[in-house]
Amino acid sequence: MKQGRSILQLAQELERQRMVRRDYLTDTRNLVVKTIVGISNLTLNMDGTVETFILNELAHKQIADRLQIPFRYYSKMRMEQPSLLDENINGWFNEAPERRMLRILDGNVRAFLSDRYRRLDNLELADAVLPIINEMKSAEIISSQITETHMYIKVINKKLKAEVTVGDIVQAGIVISNSEVGLGSLKVEPLLYRLVCRNGLIVKDYAQKRYHVGKQIESDDSAYELFSDETLAQDDKAFFMKVQDTVRTAIDEVKFHLSVEKLRATMEERTGPDPVKTVEILADTYALSQNERGGILRHFIMGADNSKYGLINAVTRASQDVEDYARATDLERLGGELFALSPVKNKLFVSNPSAIAADKSNNNLIQLDMMKLTTGA
Repeated sequence: MKQGRSILQLAQELERQRMVRRDYLTDTRNLVVKTIVGISNLTLNMDGTVETFILNELAHKQIADRLQIPFRYYSKMRMEQPSLLDENINGWFNEAPERRMLRILDGNVRAFLSDRYRRLDNLELADAVLPIINEMKSAEIISSQITETHMYIKVINKKLKAEVTVGDIVQAGIVISNSEVGLGSLKVEPLLYRLVCRNGLIVKDYAQKRYHVGKQIESDDSAYELFSDETLAQDDKAFFMKVQDTVRTAIDEVKFHLSVEKLRATMEERTGPDPVKTVEILADTYALSQNERGGILRHFIMGADNSKYGLINAVTRASQDVEDYARATDLERLGGELFALSPVKNKLFVSNPSAIAADKSNNNLIQLDMMKLTTGA
């Protein structure tokens, strides 16, 4: 599992962000975009008070999506015809006005969202769940991180563990994640943590989600700042109490042992005899990058296990090699996707194990050839 910040570093960054983050609700007619050399400034006019912020990459994508401008063309205008991009954005902001929420951090527009977006923020979430984690016997936070788009807290229960096979032990855990910028729900997901290589497998079954959708904010003002104390209304306190209950019950012994039994069964499900072809199908199906598919192939071959279990472990092990923490977590979720897949009529797996035995010698030759390629031997 990829390591991020210590929990103390996470708390310090959340406190820092609380001091500098700002949110506005505004009619788009109060907004003007000006782009120079690929950098776009957004100016907000609030009854004569003018403030200017820089649009970050996500805000660009959200504006393009909202205005139904294909992002490839949007990016081309941004770099080659910035005045044309500004004309498009400002024109549609005025011709089809609507109220939008702007989320600002460190002088940047980090999100361009609906006025129905419910702010379930990272600091409030951490304040709600960290005391519950501290109350849980044998619980340990093994990894945490805050990125531009997400916060993650990964927890294991050191006493709730089982052997998948002799000497191959997994522990129960959970992943708590949230996005403040519209890229996903607040999630509490089961985790299987493999001790032998410190891989994290995020289990798709039994995951709990809370969505950032609320009532439309009523106001006659054309533009105004939203203050964080509004998010601490009674209904939000009740919401976070539900999240606390979800965390308390997320590490469930019965569900954990059911997942372990299902994981053992994956050892009997086989991929094809050619690991290169298997990873190629996986990469094409899930849009993996060249580096990601190379890392998965390397770990798949080194593991010398062409079962479904071996492929899952190759994917989750490769997650540790990925520089971006959010993408590493995506690969841990991909391991969970594979875990949940039925082998029936799936290109990644074969339904006749005897076919694997027949091709065993061929498979060994492929593994030797690929080992030479990946090690440079």
